[in-house]
Amino acid sequence: MRSRWFGIVIAAFAAGVSVWACPRLPPTMVTHWSLNGTPDGFSSRLMAVSIVPALLVFMTVLFNVLPKVDPRRENYAKFFSSYWLIANAVILFLLLAHALIIASGLGYGVRIDRLMPLGVGLLFVFLGNYLTRVEPNWFIGIRTPWTLSSDTVWRRTHRTGGWLMVIGGLVLAIGAFVARSAFLVLFVATIILVAVIPVVQSYVLWKREQGKS
Repeated sequence: MRSRWFGIVIAAFAAGVSVWACPRLPPTMVTHWSLNGTPDGFSSRLMAVSIVPALLVFMTVLFNVLPKVDPRRENYAKFFSSYWLIANAVILFLLLAHALIIASGLGYGVRIDRLMPLGVGLLFVFLGNYLTRVEPNWFIGIRTPWTLSSDTVWRRTHRTGGWLMVIGGLVLAIGAFVARSAFLVLFVATIILVAVIPVVQSYVLWKREQGKS
């Protein structure tokens, strides 16, 4: 999970699954569902089996390039292990999405409306645990004008953001098994709180810091 090229292995696996599944899939497939589980996006089977393997390769290359072009590249050495755990967790989540799309196309009764929210929630929990270890940089983490202006504000905001992601992820994971109407409210409220609170906190902390200088 800490390997820089883990994504290439996963992409190769996803491509192998695609090659096996493609002849068995219908010409047109569902590739997107609304939050209530209703299909609302379709594509050809070739596109459906190709997009995620290609995206996995792109993401792996991108994650390898970012530390080299970041103006604060020297900080990556301080959280390099956590950086690749975060990157590869996202890659595994994409593999899960790929597997669910193919399984649905093959006619298996997968509950996308349950499994995807569960996957998102567990991803949030995982990312939240490592968010606190991310050092100041321009690409990964809670990047606001105020966290990027102060390392102290960055670290304090990420401690809060990490806990919020863990709690929010647990709410989403549990919410995956409640009624759809209730889940929609939980989902929207959780995403808003997880996104907005750290931004507001970063500004408040920065203002306090400026007042002391």
